[in-house]
Amino acid sequence: MLQSLAVIGIAAAVIYVFIPHDESADPVQTVDYQVELTMARRIAPYPVAAPVGLPDQGKWRATSKWYDGAKSNAWHLGFLDPENQYVAIEQSTAPSDKFVAEVSKSATKTDKSQKIAGATWTFWDGPKYDALVRQDQGSTTVVTGTAPYEQLVTMAGALESKKTAPATPTPTG
Repeated sequence: MLQSLAVIGIAAAVIYVFIPHDESADPVQTVDYQVELTMARRIAPYPVAAPVGLPDQGKWRATSKWYDGAKSNAWHLGFLDPENQYVAIEQSTAPSDKFVAEVSKSATKTDKSQKIAGATWTFWDGPKYDALVRQDQGSTTVVTGTAPYEQLVTMAGALESKKTAPATPTPTG
């Protein structure tokens, strides 16, 4: 048994030494969110938000995306900003205060608000994530994350909300 274990250990060491691996490579996988965004804009009962024209567009990296109709029509789009800080766009038809507290990891509402790109956003302060919150058209939109306030404002200012009509089936016959 010890001989078998030694042979396996030697084989593992050879594989580790001779198979190339780049330890300096960025472990973050970027995602393309266009398909999910198009789907969410067709299905969601509200205009779905996504960024358009972020400054340093190539330096903002999308890292996660999903839409869950069963979970109060929740839309999520996560990014890393140019400084590798997390910024997420969250939308839902769930009750606002509960939803914001959940996606912002227990942030609390403040008295501060700011007009960003023509919309009024309320600032929520949190122990882990801060958040900017906007309510309109039957949903709550939250820009949250570990990024500094200025980056949350940048993302909020770049958001474009759209609703796409569902495709109508063509009759066959």
